[in-house]
Amino acid sequence: MERLRTAIDCLPLATREAMLAGLRANERIIAGAYVDDAGGVCPMLAAHRAGGRTDLLSFARSWDRFTRTRAGARAATEREVRILTTQLEDSLMSANGLELDVAIKEHRELIRARRRTRRRLPDEADPSGEILARRLRRPSLRRFLGDNPAPQNDRRVLSPVSTLG
Repeated sequence: MERLRTAIDCLPLATREAMLAGLRANERIIAGAYVDDAGGVCPMLAAHRAGGRTDLLSFARSWDRFTRTRAGARAATEREVRILTTQLEDSLMSANGLELDVAIKEHRELIRARRRTRRRLPDEADPSGEILARRLRRPSLRRFLGDNPAPQNDRRVLSPVSTLG
């Protein structure tokens, strides 16, 4: 039963609430399969139909291990359903707001907020005051030759074309 409780506590809060509502709404809860031919549903499908859109394989395995279902679907006993319901209620009562799903939701909201602020232009991109512009100067010869103050002693003609003139 300890593994079942751990699996329940790992479910998001909304899924636990939906599973409890699904258990109360469905007459036939089963173990060993997702659905059966008689209209029975497993607790995860009951949660899914009640709005808890989580798929947690560890819960399904824990439920089947708890009910000792080896092969094929069977109806869960009243005792098994009552224990599951009690464990869900206890888990919901002991939830203190520090649940993993709350942390994930807050993290995703922070990421969305950060993306929204990145899409907007920063305040500096739209100045409200006077726009000042500098006039660009021609690049100086010094920039092309470099800033080397050494004297140029080599007076060779660089191009034979210029001497033909």
